[in-house]
Amino acid sequence: MAATIRDVAQASGVHVSTVSRTFSAPHLVNAETRTRVLAVAEDLGYRPNRAARALTTGRTHNLGLIVADISNPFFPPLIKAAQAHARTRDYHVFVADTDEDPLVEEELIQTLTKQVDGVLLCSPRLSNRAIERLHADVPFVVVNRRVKGMPTVLMDVRYGARLAIDHLTGLGHRRIALLSGPSGSWTSKEMYETAAAAGGVDLVIIGPNAPTEEGGLAVAAEVIASGATGVLAYNDLVAIGLIEGLYERGVQVPADISVVGVDDIVAGRLNRPKLTTVAMPTAAAGRMAVDLLLQSVDDGGAATLATLATSLVVRESTGQARA
Repeated sequence: MAATIRDVAQASGVHVSTVSRTFSAPHLVNAETRTRVLAVAEDLGYRPNRAARALTTGRTHNLGLIVADISNPFFPPLIKAAQAHARTRDYHVFVADTDEDPLVEEELIQTLTKQVDGVLLCSPRLSNRAIERLHADVPFVVVNRRVKGMPTVLMDVRYGARLAIDHLTGLGHRRIALLSGPSGSWTSKEMYETAAAAGGVDLVIIGPNAPTEEGGLAVAAEVIASGATGVLAYNDLVAIGLIEGLYERGVQVPADISVVGVDDIVAGRLNRPKLTTVAMPTAAAGRMAVDLLLQSVDDGGAATLATLATSLVVRESTGQARA
């Protein structure tokens, strides 16, 4: 017969409730006791019944994680880190992709609400008003978007954009093109406000654009026509697509135009020229978001705002402005 929770409690010399907490809230159990209970459970082949536990605790021990586009290399490190961190707290993560569509995003939230204890919204495309309305049904943590009164994890886009603009102006670039992202993007807004506030810059706004290589490729001719010698792209994919489009038109990077991306994805390091970029702490954001969400699930949680530092990684796609 399969081992029961009472068998594990008796063999461990603890109360049944301690065994239950070891699996449902391990952070509340003394480390030595937790190790002993887990070892006994392993020896006896005991596995907690998650469905039964959900009925008694009201917890599914599942979290939802919704991203704008799972094919974007920005998201996998965040997803992987969030899943691994959630497992240490005995939670599983369901991942869903909205394909940059706010209507799909709302449908997914409504579908997941009854199946999870909370939802991580990563770079959401819904309006703040819609997010606030849906939050009434399930705890949220928002990543890469500021929503008033809601636990939030931000990567410091403003600081990163300022580093990028300062880098370009330091190389003598005065006419700089900002390639924005999708319409309504919080990141685009942060980048624009930072670039617009920079002194001594003749700023050209090009967009909105799809946050993909195709989005960058599509605006290459417009960038050339703008007369900009420096470009700050919405993300690395847009930057890589732009560089490809510039080369197709005989424009060299960085000899003719310098390009800076955002995210520091692997493809940017493999690109030729290697991409100068603003590095975003995506894995750290995934772990922090899980912590804030579980805090909210446990005790309602305050509207904590966690801001993670960004940094500029200078590689080969930027150089001195041409005379």
